[in-house]
Amino acid sequence: MAQRDNDKYPAETGRRRFVKGVVGAASLGAVATGTGVATTTLTSSTGEGGGITKCKVIENTDGPAPRGMPQIPISIGDDGTISGRWPEVKEVEEAGETFTVAETDIGGVTYTTEWFQYCGVQTYEGIDPEADQDNTFRSSPSTQYEWQSELSGGDPLTIDHFDDYKEWSNDIGQGGLGKPAMATWRSDGTESTIPVQVFRSQRIEEQAQNDEWLGASTDQGVIAWLNKCTHFCCVPGYKTFAGSARFGAEDEVYCQCHQSVYNPFSVIDTTFTALPRPGDTGSSGSEDGNSSGGE
Repeated sequence: MAQRDNDKYPAETGRRRFVKGVVGAASLGAVATGTGVATTTLTSSTGEGGGITKCKVIENTDGPAPRGMPQIPISIGDDGTISGRWPEVKEVEEAGETFTVAETDIGGVTYTTEWFQYCGVQTYEGIDPEADQDNTFRSSPSTQYEWQSELSGGDPLTIDHFDDYKEWSNDIGQGGLGKPAMATWRSDGTESTIPVQVFRSQRIEEQAQNDEWLGASTDQGVIAWLNKCTHFCCVPGYKTFAGSARFGAEDEVYCQCHQSVYNPFSVIDTTFTALPRPGDTGSSGSEDGNSSGGE
């Protein structure tokens, strides 16, 4: 529907600014549609949450996904507990208004919560910069890895759980490449669970020795990423589907829904349009016009 001069949203709401931003993007020819999903390269200003965002991702190597999935920098506590690092929360002033943002510098890279603002995840409670959540990675209550059956859903993941990472195998693809886990992050007591994959690999450990970003964002070969496929927001998996071998993805992260493939051993830079959080736009859900939460 065409935008009218008299916007039905009050001027004081961020929603009005967002809608006008989408129209502006269309006028620049920046609206791309595919598989029933519309994506714009302009939304609101960064201060409101969202907008053009640079981030580090595990590379998308095949399938319809438009880009890789965002990496989550990690830390390992003195007790061995593995956690995702959360950017520093601060207030910034832009165009005479004050906004809350969360960003910090890691290894020369600006790490921000906007990395995770896509596929409806921008509406999840735990993505709010000021959400009262701990950052511990907790074992997912639903997992396809037999070794995690020894854990209860919600148990913290520790480095000891990955002691056999140099030998681990589940008979999908080549063994000994690393040991994965399905986890949740910043989701305690929330309605929307943030799915994460945690992975320990000797290859990541070696790469981190010569890569400033990986050296700062991984530890002892442990890497993590937001496990939401950038195509239609499904939850992929590293060595979780035997059928991935038919697509040459038995040693990569494979999305069984539409055969998108990601390489956990290749972390690259990408740029995409992060969607505004509900608190910034005044809406209760995604602004991308896709009811499934996809971009």
